[in-house]
Amino acid sequence: MFHKGGDGKPRGFGFGGFSLGGKKQDQPVHSLSAMPPPPMVNKHGYTGLQAITQTALDATYGIPRKRPKTEEEYFEQEDDEEPSSSSNSNALAYIPAPGSPSWDLQNSKNNSDSEEDPLDAFMAGLDNQVAIEKEHAEKMKKKEAKGIREDIENEDDEESYYRYIEENPLAGLEKEDSEGELEYDEDGNPIAPAKSKYIDPLPKIDHSEIQYESYEKNFYEEHEEIAKLLPNEVEELRNKMGIKVTGPAPPKLVASFAHFGFDESLIKAIRKSEYTQPTPIQAQGIPAALAGRDVIGIAKTGSGKTAAFLWPMLVHIMDQKELEPGDGPIGLILAPTRELSQQIYTEAKRFGKVYGINVVCCFGGGSKWEQTKALQEGAEIVVATPGRMIDHIKAKSTNLKRVTFLVLDEADRMFDMGFEPQVRSICDHVRPDRQTLMFSATFKKKIERLARDVLTDPVRIVQGELGEANEDVTQIVLVMPAGPAKWVWLTSKLVELLSSGSVLIFVTKKANAEELSNNLKLKEYDVALLHGDIDQNERSKVILSFKKKEVPILVATDVAARGLDITHVKTVVNYDIARDIDTHTHRIGRTGRAGEKGIAYTLVTDKDKEFAGHLVRNLEGANQAVPQALMDLAMQSSWFRKSRFKQGKGKKMNYMGGQRERPGLGSEEMYSGGAAKSSIVSSMSHSSLPKFSGPQTDRLSAMKSAFQSQYKTQFTAATDTAWKMASREKEAEKERIRKERKKSRWDNS
Repeated sequence: MFHKGGDGKPRGFGFGGFSLGGKKQDQPVHSLSAMPPPPMVNKHGYTGLQAITQTALDATYGIPRKRPKTEEEYFEQEDDEEPSSSSNSNALAYIPAPGSPSWDLQNSKNNSDSEEDPLDAFMAGLDNQVAIEKEHAEKMKKKEAKGIREDIENEDDEESYYRYIEENPLAGLEKEDSEGELEYDEDGNPIAPAKSKYIDPLPKIDHSEIQYESYEKNFYEEHEEIAKLLPNEVEELRNKMGIKVTGPAPPKLVASFAHFGFDESLIKAIRKSEYTQPTPIQAQGIPAALAGRDVIGIAKTGSGKTAAFLWPMLVHIMDQKELEPGDGPIGLILAPTRELSQQIYTEAKRFGKVYGINVVCCFGGGSKWEQTKALQEGAEIVVATPGRMIDHIKAKSTNLKRVTFLVLDEADRMFDMGFEPQVRSICDHVRPDRQTLMFSATFKKKIERLARDVLTDPVRIVQGELGEANEDVTQIVLVMPAGPAKWVWLTSKLVELLSSGSVLIFVTKKANAEELSNNLKLKEYDVALLHGDIDQNERSKVILSFKKKEVPILVATDVAARGLDITHVKTVVNYDIARDIDTHTHRIGRTGRAGEKGIAYTLVTDKDKEFAGHLVRNLEGANQAVPQALMDLAMQSSWFRKSRFKQGKGKKMNYMGGQRERPGLGSEEMYSGGAAKSSIVSSMSHSSLPKFSGPQTDRLSAMKSAFQSQYKTQFTAATDTAWKMASREKEAEKERIRKERKKSRWDNS
């Protein structure tokens, strides 16, 4: 307690100080008053008792502090590393109490480890070592990949959205037929969106798996008056009519309908249609079509080409069996527009009723149900647009198995309207040995390519001043034996060829071109070489020197077959044949330019028999003579021999018998049955025809005409004509009153 002092006691609490516990006996005991506090520096740099107190209260006092991590080290460490390291540093290892379950479990594990097989222990050590090395390698790999931040480099939501939009550009867009794009008229009624007009073509078909029946397509017998005409007279007659004819062995043209050999029924229908004489396209096209030949007719609209393919089609159809249930048409006519289809349909129906032939017209915009019904009932002739015909074939309303007479009218317009894939697919679905007639107003490259693919040895008829083959180039094809015959011919002929102008020699391979060029240089000829391995600058120099006539001979591969326009090239020599007929055409087109004359030599050997057929057709198309040796070589090729047209005497048109079930052309069987029946036929022409159904068959008009004819037969002409006189007097009185009436200034009468 506190003493005030006195009685020998000092003033104070009565003690001098206190001692610290745990100190050794030999150390002196210091009191607070006698011992100053030790100078200490805290972590903030301050000294004093306050710093000591704060340091003592710190939980981490006495534990060494870690170095603060940099930004790179912070982002490199994994999430599960930090808590494990901190827990290992702050928490002590757990020591189980003796006798506890954990103590017993640890003792049993130690005992089992001691009894472990040495080999197993060694293998376990190896596994641990591999795991440690693997972990170390992963850490080293992460250290090497410094500077990569996963939160930046990895794809986030926005970046993944942008990538999805790039990969799916139409994602989220409304379809064309969706309700969101509907337009409305003034009354608020929705307007149906326009549908896509593109129609998928028909799939390919394998004709080798289909068994087709044989048929006859040559019905032309040359009239004796036409047979007497000499070739120069025929050519003079063609020039007078303004037509040009090319192709292999075209028939002579005719001058009258009597020369066609039609039967009396068809001739009467032709006269009734007010035809006086054949038009130029009919005079040449009908004999070729009746002879079973493929025809290309190039003429403007209104030239009479519709009748030029309809009349031979009727003869062609009448020679075949009648249609059975499920059969498709025999004659198919493709036209680009519905207006032209209806026009052709009207003409076909007019002449088809002579023989009781059904005609159906199928076009877009018409009732598909009625067209399907008519096709299923059977029609020998179908006039259709390509798109609607494909629709009916896909719907199995009809098929093309019996089509043997195919007509493509206004093919250039169908191509301009984008119907080329559809037209080609329809042609591919018709049997390969069909007869095909194609008419066009122009002869563009697309039409020429289609004609080459679809037609076989066609007769090309051109009316008017249209594109014709280049007659300035004379083509000469020489068939030579294998060996050095080509080189011998070239060296013996080269001086003569150079006397007329520059010479361009085409070789197929680059190695052969270099070999031929070197051999000609050894013969002391100035030769330039041009092939694909020469760079562009060198090519330009070679072509420029050849144009300037510095070099008279140019040996080239097919790189010079297109676009080389040099007027002084007088001779082209195809030392090797071209890869295809198109390249051959471009080769020979390097001469005969700008109105100049030129000669193209083609050297052919026996191994070129497959290409010889193409050369034959190229010469026939250009109206040039075909050497007999080349024809014999071409006939050795199986494809050319099978596709070559067959010459010979045609079948008579009024043929009766065979497999046909219908009456032949000119047969009286169709109208037999006595005088009473013939009088009914003459008075009621429509009632004698077979019953038609479906679209465009004029069923209603036929019934009206029949009832009208029947109704008129019940009356006779009146003998009393007084009513006519009375009506005339009334009309005269009205006219007199009208003239006497005073006219107003507004009356213009």
